[in-house]
Amino acid sequence: MDSHLVNQLFRQLFRHHPACQSQKHLRYLATATAHNGHRVQQNRRRQQRRPYSSQRHGASSPVGDESQWQHRTKILNQDMTEEYKRAPMVTAAELWGRKQRPRRVKMLLRDFIEDSLYNPNYGYFSKQVTIFTPGEPFDFPNLRDETEFQNVLSQRYVDFEDKLDEVAPSDTRQLWYTPTELFRPYYGEAIARYLVANYKLTTYPYHDLIIYEMGAGRGTLMLNILDYIRDMDPDVYARTQYKVIEISDSLAKVQNSTLMRSAAGRGHLNKVEIINQSIFDWSQPVPSPCFFLAFEVFDNFAHDAIRYDLATETPMQAVVLISEFNDFFEFYSPVLDPVAARYFRVREAATGGRYKVPYPTTKLGKWVSSIKPFSSTMSEPEYIPTRLMQFFDVLSKYFPAHRLLTSDFHSLPDAVPGMNAPIVQTRYQRRPVPVTTPLVHQGYFDIMFPTDFRVSELVYQAITGKLSRVMSHEEFMRSWAYLEETETQSGENPLLKWYKNASVMYTV
Repeated sequence: MDSHLVNQLFRQLFRHHPACQSQKHLRYLATATAHNGHRVQQNRRRQQRRPYSSQRHGASSPVGDESQWQHRTKILNQDMTEEYKRAPMVTAAELWGRKQRPRRVKMLLRDFIEDSLYNPNYGYFSKQVTIFTPGEPFDFPNLRDETEFQNVLSQRYVDFEDKLDEVAPSDTRQLWYTPTELFRPYYGEAIARYLVANYKLTTYPYHDLIIYEMGAGRGTLMLNILDYIRDMDPDVYARTQYKVIEISDSLAKVQNSTLMRSAAGRGHLNKVEIINQSIFDWSQPVPSPCFFLAFEVFDNFAHDAIRYDLATETPMQAVVLISEFNDFFEFYSPVLDPVAARYFRVREAATGGRYKVPYPTTKLGKWVSSIKPFSSTMSEPEYIPTRLMQFFDVLSKYFPAHRLLTSDFHSLPDAVPGMNAPIVQTRYQRRPVPVTTPLVHQGYFDIMFPTDFRVSELVYQAITGKLSRVMSHEEFMRSWAYLEETETQSGENPLLKWYKNASVMYTV
């Protein structure tokens, strides 16, 4: 759906209308997005991604902050150069304690994204997250085929949200699922087998099995791993420590509730520590050998946007101006900040200069680009994973003996224009609404990037000095899952067929 139309509708929804008017606008938006919702459902089997949502309907929001929102689009052509010069430069860290979204400031795009997703007062993951859980594990051997699995999943999804609506009705609830929840407990047990096997091959019995998990969602993976180790290898369980690093206050509470919900979960309490902070604020050295888990975490790390001068190939870094009316404007500066400049140096050294760029590099390609009608003097944006590089720095500095295990998407459908570009989506009346820019109202949209594992693996190796391997989600599950547990009567196996666009990287 066109971003400009979505934003116009958002502005109407955020105004203080009578109830009947608000419902009319919501119905209009739901009808306008119905076609997109159908298309996304068709794609989900082949390329997995999260469903998305927006602000809870009826949530309080100051009229001064919401009513004038409209992000920059190509339709707007206002000259904001003077306001850009006057606006102070801020960072996401400086906005951390703010309760209102900033105005009359400028910031790097990565800070804008970080603030949009993680600000504790209005960020997406701080305020908007609801993670689906299907209830009882699916009995795959008694399902006819993958189609029946999808039908049962769809019904449970509806039932789950219906129950939420009974307590607090919402047209704008975000709801998404993870492979941990869909394939519980089999997915977590596969991870546990990997951990126990590699622990025994390396540091057992001289060191404890120390597991760090970043971004643990509902805590389901943690529970499945600990249950498996306790039941299958009591000697290893006796030496197991599980530490969750969670930036979201609300999710940290959910993870603690997951442990307390059952007697089996409460039995793990002396094994678990939930650390409610950002990994980027970590300052305590961990010299002991440990495993570091990061599942579907890289996709929400903030990126910088870079466009290149097509004549000189000079990189220019995106800066976002937020006007006093809460409009968003993009500017590009030829002066790179130290983090982006370092990423280019590390990438160049790690890859030997062999990586894709968003502009033609041959004489013929440059000539063809120059004669295109209405051609720009700048390339399409390239989104570079500067925050991911900083995460590798944290691992290298504070977890020198770590072994990383991570899984994430190497490609995503319906991304915004650009190289390594994100999906930017929200959700209305249970239908996804994609837009075409990351410059969106902070906290109401998921901004989700693919990971270029070829380059990211080389950057990881260059920063940490460790060796690693990348394989597909299916290859990893064939190695560590008990496939008969997720195979349907037709022989189809959703654990293998779903998440075809995901890869796994681990330290060797």
